[in-house]
Amino acid sequence: MSPSTLTVSAISHPTFFIPTYHIAHITRRITSTANIDPPATLLGNRWMEFQGANNWDGLLYPLNPTLRAEILRYGSFVQAAYTCCELDPFSSSYATCRFPKHSLLRLSGLPSSGYRVTRNLHATSTSSLPRWAADAAPSFISRQSSCIGFVAVCNNDTELSRLGRRDVVISLRGTVTFLEWLDNLHASLTPFCSTKPERSEHKPMVERGFLNLFTSSSPEYHSLRDQIRKVVRCLLNEFDSGPAISFTFTGHSLGAALAVLAADDVKAMVGRTGPMVTVVSFGGPRVGNASFGHRMEAKGSKVLRIVNTNDIITKVPGFVHNSEKEGLAPNWLLSKTGWVYADIGRELRLRGSRNANVVACHDLKHYLHLVNQLSDACPNFTSEEENPRKWRGPVFVAGDVC
Repeated sequence: MSPSTLTVSAISHPTFFIPTYHIAHITRRITSTANIDPPATLLGNRWMEFQGANNWDGLLYPLNPTLRAEILRYGSFVQAAYTCCELDPFSSSYATCRFPKHSLLRLSGLPSSGYRVTRNLHATSTSSLPRWAADAAPSFISRQSSCIGFVAVCNNDTELSRLGRRDVVISLRGTVTFLEWLDNLHASLTPFCSTKPERSEHKPMVERGFLNLFTSSSPEYHSLRDQIRKVVRCLLNEFDSGPAISFTFTGHSLGAALAVLAADDVKAMVGRTGPMVTVVSFGGPRVGNASFGHRMEAKGSKVLRIVNTNDIITKVPGFVHNSEKEGLAPNWLLSKTGWVYADIGRELRLRGSRNANVVACHDLKHYLHLVNQLSDACPNFTSEEENPRKWRGPVFVAGDVC
């Protein structure tokens, strides 16, 4: 059977062809990740520091071993989000959750996490195929809504004591379905929320495709945003007394982008004086412009963006421009294109071996192994100060590769 192809064009960049049979192959690579069991480390009254209260100052270069263990632990939740999703495109249950909530973590490789899953999460794509293509394509191609992750809350007394609070993890996988791939290609910036009239470069703006996946609903499911809002309200009511509560959003690739949008939305809901909201992302693409980043900082969200310097997905979409160093004229001109992005949050930069294989560099397995190899005696990269941000031109790829 000859694979069908998708032709993609955007702003004077070359045309790309994506064989659809690569989807199952790529997702099998992602979910084949070896389980890394990080050592249990007591956080106690320092838990806010490791959640980014001080923007991880002094913890990243070299990487603090306790923070390293926490990053690996959150990475294991992202692995579980992949594992619990049915990735066989020819299965009748494609892109649904394979396991019941009460045993999801155990069956996904986390039998002793100390957490329980309270809700599965679903995202809905707004992209669609032309009628002639939809009629001829396999059913998995036109899958509109899919299981994209879960919410898990710490409910084990020993783990509560170790963490120093009641942690809620919102874990989100990367791209699986064909229509999610199409949404990834809607890479221009769009306003994130209604604001007072401002110059376009001053408005909080985010990638259109990510926002569509975050805010779209279907007859079967509310939007991902509304699902997360509802479960956050329920958990705040359920645990209004007792240990402090925190919300940790973690994801890989597309899931990393959605984690940033969801964290900003939840922090706006609970307020700056409310529970701590943190993002731990792996291989995330750019999500929004500098104004969106400033909005997140002002509201108190903390973002730790784990980046493999050889992973092209972390360098797209669009441009990153430092207006302080290069003047306002280029920034004004570039803003008219709708492609001026910002790298949001604090970065932990990893340096893997150079590899021409885009999938291998972006693989969650590769990220976790790079983090797992780090220690305070084996620095991962030069400090951020030795790698100043600068203007970086666009790199165009045909969507997400996970």
